[in-house]
Amino acid sequence: MQPPLEAAIGRWHAAVNTGRPDRAAAAVSDPIVVLGPKGAGPIGPADFAAWVTRSGIRLVPRSWHPVGDRLMVVEQDATWPQSTGPTRVATVFRATGGLVSAALRLPDLRSALDLAYICREMAATE
Repeated sequence: MQPPLEAAIGRWHAAVNTGRPDRAAAAVSDPIVVLGPKGAGPIGPADFAAWVTRSGIRLVPRSWHPVGDRLMVVEQDATWPQSTGPTRVATVFRATGGLVSAALRLPDLRSALDLAYICREMAATE
């Protein structure tokens, strides 16, 4: 049996990679906190689903790096419809109640791990 964090992230990848807005909206919390090249902040499931459809992104997990009970960094190969090949990125994931509640995409694994450790330490000192 998969731990809840890994299961939520697996469902998130499956939903994003189908490109189906209904599955994408069902894989995330309300709101989900996002970070990417076009900005950061909380958005609703419908806005997340619209981004999945609009971007056409596909993310293939390559390595998994646990950072705590609720945080995981996943290194991924990203492609878009206009891509000539994959681009390696890394995403900090947080899960809440079986859903992905944060997906913070960064340009490389080191940046994602640094951010994840900061988030973990901030949460631990609340």
